[in-house]
Amino acid sequence: MHYVKEKVSNAASAGQEHVDITKAHLQEKAEKTTTRTKEEKQIAREKRKAKEAEVKMNLHEAKSEHAADKLHWSHHLPAQTHHNQPLGTGREREGEIYKLGLDS
Repeated sequence: MHYVKEKVSNAASAGQEHVDITKAHLQEKAEKTTTRTKEEKQIAREKRKAKEAEVKMNLHEAKSEHAADKLHWSHHLPAQTHHNQPLGTGREREGEIYKLGLDS
């Protein structure tokens, strides 16, 4: 279950990354329309690249947190209590023995 939770969380983080990158592109376009010189346009482009790098860093941080969370829960699960035991090893009720469905 923790594997699925990690995958879903990673997918949600990736979706958020795409949204944030799109916002950065739109912000760059808005800045470029108001600028007049090549230098100002270059500054807008560099801001977008910096924002994209920050978004990708956040994605990788989120993925590492999801993996650490999965690892944490996989090591702290309660011990299994159901073990298959062979017949005649102490699982009989008082006076009767479990039958294997072989009524003859």
